[in-house]
Amino acid sequence: MAEAEEKGVPGEEQQHRLSSSSGGPEDKPPAVRAEGTQDRPAEGGAAPYQRVDLSVDPTPDQFRLRRFFVLRPGTLNQAIKDVQALVDKEVDGGVHSVWLMVEVDHWNNEKERLVLITDSSLLVFKYDFVMFNCEQMQRIPLNFVDRIAHGPFSFPKRSVLQREGEGVRVYWDRLREPSFTSRWNPFATDFPFITFTCHPVRNISDTFAALCDIQNFREQLKDAAQKTHAVKPVPGKANGVLVLNQSIPIQAYVGLMSVLGNQNRLGYSMARGNIGF
Repeated sequence: MAEAEEKGVPGEEQQHRLSSSSGGPEDKPPAVRAEGTQDRPAEGGAAPYQRVDLSVDPTPDQFRLRRFFVLRPGTLNQAIKDVQALVDKEVDGGVHSVWLMVEVDHWNNEKERLVLITDSSLLVFKYDFVMFNCEQMQRIPLNFVDRIAHGPFSFPKRSVLQREGEGVRVYWDRLREPSFTSRWNPFATDFPFITFTCHPVRNISDTFAALCDIQNFREQLKDAAQKTHAVKPVPGKANGVLVLNQSIPIQAYVGLMSVLGNQNRLGYSMARGNIGF
């Protein structure tokens, strides 16, 4: 989406042509990454989603954020509809809430994500807001979630990296630690935890503030996990969820790839000049 500013005030005839031509599209287990999510099931277990007005006023201070494709009118509604079609009612149950989050991986890379809390699962979707396509889904059974940590991010003493704000890290296997190979592999996905932080568009409107409210997300996730533990206890595991207020460690030192990627927002669907990625 190219950034441009309209110059001058169009006449009545030009305004009529503009208004009549405007338009756009509507809005070791337990962790399992599903492949081939492009093929949507004919019968989905998606709970009904209340359509909301996601229009955004292009104020000067917020103009640069309009490059995010998720802010296009109707885009988020369509994305939520698409990911809800992938919910398996037999496995996940009904949908409780939908969130727009940013995943922070073990190398400090930011990745735009849609997150659903259901009766039995935490579902994390990698969604392409440009092509309206779900590229990846991760399912985390809530009865395996044993810890939820929240607080500011922290890095090793000699690390040149830093990150502002707070995060939430969800753990589901306290007995398993990441291997040495996984820690140094930027593409590793076998970690027994996942980390979230706020999306950059959270302050653009009240609607997006609610969708990106990480504190409310943490509370709803805790409540849903507690209920699932009571209904579906896992043999050999302690029931309940421990909530910890502590720093979120990221064991990365240089992270040149994450510095370049995060500065250029490579983990987001957004307009970049005349080309959108």
